[in-house]
Amino acid sequence: MAYIRDRHEELTGFQESQQYEERTDIGSDFVMVYRMNETTADRIKKYREKGYVIHLMTGISWGDYVDYLYGEWDGKEHLDEAQEDRDGNKILHGLRGEKLNPYMVPTVNFADYLTEKLKPTVDAGVEAIHVEEPEFWDRGGYSPAFKREYLMYYKTPWVAPHTSVDAHYKCARLKAYLFKRTIDRVSAAIKAYAMNKYGKLIRFYVPTHSLLNYTQWKIVSPEALLTDVPTVDGYIAQIWTGTSREKNTYEGKIGERTFECAYLEYGVMQELVKGTGRQMWFLQDPIEDQPCYDWAGYQDNYLKTVSAALLHPAINTYEICPWPHRVFAPGQKYPRNAEDAREIGDEYRSILNGCFQLLGDMPKCAPTSDVTVGMLISDTSLYQRNFPDGTINCEKARQVGTVLHETEEEMKEYTDILFAGKGDRDLRLRYEKTNMLPVFYGLTLPLLKHGMPIRPVLLDNARRFVGYLNDYKVLVASYEYCKPDYPDENAALATWVREGGTLIYVGDGMDPFHGINSFWTGKYPSAAEHLFDLLGVDWPKDGDKAVYKVGKGTVAVWKHAPGALTYSRDEADLWRAFFGDVLASRGYVWNHTNYIMEKRDPYVIAAVFDETVNNDELAFNGLYCDMFAADFKVVKDPVLKPGQNHVYFDFSKIAGETLRVIGTSARIHAADQNGDKLTLKVRAADTVHAAIRVRTPWPIKAEDVTVVNDKTSQTALITFIGDAEDKTIVLSKDGQW
Repeated sequence: MAYIRDRHEELTGFQESQQYEERTDIGSDFVMVYRMNETTADRIKKYREKGYVIHLMTGISWGDYVDYLYGEWDGKEHLDEAQEDRDGNKILHGLRGEKLNPYMVPTVNFADYLTEKLKPTVDAGVEAIHVEEPEFWDRGGYSPAFKREYLMYYKTPWVAPHTSVDAHYKCARLKAYLFKRTIDRVSAAIKAYAMNKYGKLIRFYVPTHSLLNYTQWKIVSPEALLTDVPTVDGYIAQIWTGTSREKNTYEGKIGERTFECAYLEYGVMQELVKGTGRQMWFLQDPIEDQPCYDWAGYQDNYLKTVSAALLHPAINTYEICPWPHRVFAPGQKYPRNAEDAREIGDEYRSILNGCFQLLGDMPKCAPTSDVTVGMLISDTSLYQRNFPDGTINCEKARQVGTVLHETEEEMKEYTDILFAGKGDRDLRLRYEKTNMLPVFYGLTLPLLKHGMPIRPVLLDNARRFVGYLNDYKVLVASYEYCKPDYPDENAALATWVREGGTLIYVGDGMDPFHGINSFWTGKYPSAAEHLFDLLGVDWPKDGDKAVYKVGKGTVAVWKHAPGALTYSRDEADLWRAFFGDVLASRGYVWNHTNYIMEKRDPYVIAAVFDETVNNDELAFNGLYCDMFAADFKVVKDPVLKPGQNHVYFDFSKIAGETLRVIGTSARIHAADQNGDKLTLKVRAADTVHAAIRVRTPWPIKAEDVTVVNDKTSQTALITFIGDAEDKTIVLSKDGQW
């Protein structure tokens, strides 16, 4: 029956650094006990007693590693292995007491230290280990340890990344490699330890932000690169309000677009496991790291990320809540330090617990969209996030309102100049390296906002997997913010086109990083022209568009700055028109709508956009259950307005069923019918206002819970207060429907 499963399916989990608490017993399948310290073994024991499958999580670029840094581990200080910026400042993740807690340069010695630290957790019986957030800041690359690694990797002395585009790119590539090497070394050693000592196959995962977010935040991390590490079993897509509310520009307006960004972030993360058999959990956070927002804001953005995740039906496993103690524990008040700060309200708490259980009942299926469109992106987008000195006229940029490290106000000032059409090449290039990532969003948001469910696609994997691109009918590409790492990535694209694909390339060849030393150097001005040569097509003149037949496929090229597509609605309309004309020439129909929707029977997930083609409402005909309501309210003919997103249960999909759980904020262990009695075995977090809506063969009554029957849907709503203990609810027949 729905919602009832074995915890070893590991469909849902959470991470927690605190001891077990009844208020945070939120009923997932597994728990990732966080951090290795003197309390780890006891925390593992307590969660295991409560029935959870036990994983272990720790940071791999930062954490409780003061014993290593300050010489307690091997008698030698390792502070020279901290990441440093150009001015010699250590890049910190905070403090541990009075000692520094820096981001680390992942050396071989540090990898071996991590391995030894992790071995006791294997001894404690964990089923899996997660090393989260392999992060090397783009502004780093100046520490003594990094210089040593540079010499060993490139066999030449270190060259400062601010001196040229090639030096910057090479340093960034090395940063990604170092974390790949560390993950490879640690995971292989830990798996060997578990197998040799216990005959046990332990699993190894990497929780990581999306490639899109790390590109925005200017952090280098191995993403698709980890595909080449055989001992990695999967990932957690660390996507939440804090990553998805990062501002971008659309039709000349700077703003947060949490749903749209989350949709694209989840989209690129599912590509990490496509065709690999590896595991992917999508994360959502009921709050976020910034404690300055109120509960209404947290709730609105959380439900946006849930909806965005569910619109990718190839994934049905989730991390339901990082750090539940900071959401549910007494004394956790938000906005932090505000006079009106308060603890979470009963309604939002019930909604959250309902979503936690909903995510464990979500079926996996194929997308329902007819035209499958992908936007190419690559790990190399991480390697070119800042301009070295002298690459553009920085003094000229300062004169029009910007500096090297932009604040939001400074970005607004020079984007206003750009949008007014007064900017020059130097200013435009600086804009394209801001956190707003205008090249990517300039190409994706105008399509997504008009109902085209575009998905990011990893160019890196085109060379790894035969047929990787075959799921897509149309691919959008630009090498103005990423580059192919190998010539066979272009070759794979060319083959895909000749076999019937449609490639739309937008770019003007002005990105200075075309000048790096790579496979096209000395033969072509850019990687794009290498691709065009393989396809046998020409680069149009400035501003021109051209469409070519190549084999069974089509190549369309627009010589235009993709970042400029964010400047105004007119620019976005030009892009939509070109894109639409190319689709029409291939016989594909794009009906511009203001919504996207997926059906994961019996669930319907939909989002209605603002800033789009119209302000129409999206109406549903029939009887539904509102899965974002604390009481799983039954609604007839629901309507979504622009800016809203939702998940509904469609009663028409269970017309023949007489016993089914529709929605629940308690974990259900069993549900049985015996004659005129129904028995539910459940468990809900302490003090939560729990609700269970169940389809029943007849109206019901019970003594120790509240029951409200609904004849229209033939369901009963059962409510009670949870106590973090197993509870048996006996329901008796009470008439006929």
